[in-house]
Amino acid sequence: MDEPARRKRPILLRAAALLFAACLSAAPTGAAEETGSSQEAPEAAASSVRSAVDFDRELDDYTPLKDHYNFYFTYKTVHAWWDAVALGMEEAQRQYLDKGITITYEYMAPDMASARDQSKRLLLAEQGDYDVIGVDVADEAIISPLLDEMVEDGEKVMTFSSSDAAEGCKRIAYVGNTHNYEDGVLLTEALCEKLDYKGKVAVLVGSVGAPCHEDRARGAADTIGKYGDMEIVAREYDMDSVDKAYELTKKILTEHPDLDGIICCNMSNPVGAARAITEMESNAVIVGMDHDQEALRYLTDGVIYCLGVQDCYSIGFDTIQTAVKIADGQSPGELFPEKTDEITTIIYQEDAALMLELLYGESL
Repeated sequence: MDEPARRKRPILLRAAALLFAACLSAAPTGAAEETGSSQEAPEAAASSVRSAVDFDRELDDYTPLKDHYNFYFTYKTVHAWWDAVALGMEEAQRQYLDKGITITYEYMAPDMASARDQSKRLLLAEQGDYDVIGVDVADEAIISPLLDEMVEDGEKVMTFSSSDAAEGCKRIAYVGNTHNYEDGVLLTEALCEKLDYKGKVAVLVGSVGAPCHEDRARGAADTIGKYGDMEIVAREYDMDSVDKAYELTKKILTEHPDLDGIICCNMSNPVGAARAITEMESNAVIVGMDHDQEALRYLTDGVIYCLGVQDCYSIGFDTIQTAVKIADGQSPGELFPEKTDEITTIIYQEDAALMLELLYGESL
């Protein structure tokens, strides 16, 4: 089995994250927030952008029971979004090492999202010597029953990142985005307002069965359904592929040259959609997810109208902290919640330059 994102060693935090940490202030945790676009004072908007990703994280005062932990984490697909999650993991790992506690972990995923591949990885992980097994669920209908079986077999299992298991799953805890539906609603409301609540729109969902993508698409559909002069004319799965999102957007624009907007439900499809929109000289308005560097440039240029940026760094940091407590036999409650909620911040064109500078050191 291919393991393109393998990690099993103490890792020093990347220099870039140290640079960014000096620039950013602490962020609150909670549901999605908006910068307020042009209605908000510039200094307030800048503060919101700076708090969208919290690099100023420190371990809580919990005292681990061991001096070494070994974890296994697998996620949907190899992608820059999960590299950002890994930065937070590495910083938590470094801080534990400073306390004399060694954290090793494997962090692996396939090149293309696949619930079948994820199932195989989890079954192999059961045969290893891991304190905790964590998964970003590729398809809740397929993976949730497997997680139940693993827990029944005595494994300590958690979920993390952007996709939890199905409701009622026996996994111990989840760290990540608990408001994907609301993110879909907020992005779609922004699009509807921009279009004066009339027009034809398309939805690029992402991976089939991925809870985060499906929930955002459901939020988008429910929002469009509130407005009689708006219609979803296409709904396609790009499977987290920029290239496929690009091809699907060209197909949609060919079939619907009067398309007014596109709702993008993952980090890859805003980039693919923007490439197609630019190439075909369409005026369709794009809203989408996350902090891809190319997407932020399209946001700067006005090709993308707004993006929902998730705090991937905090997701990774809190995943390691929670895994340590689970490994020690702790249960959700006072020490950690059953669901650790991380923020999403909606940013607009005027926010893009600062976000590019903070995340990538890019000055426009």
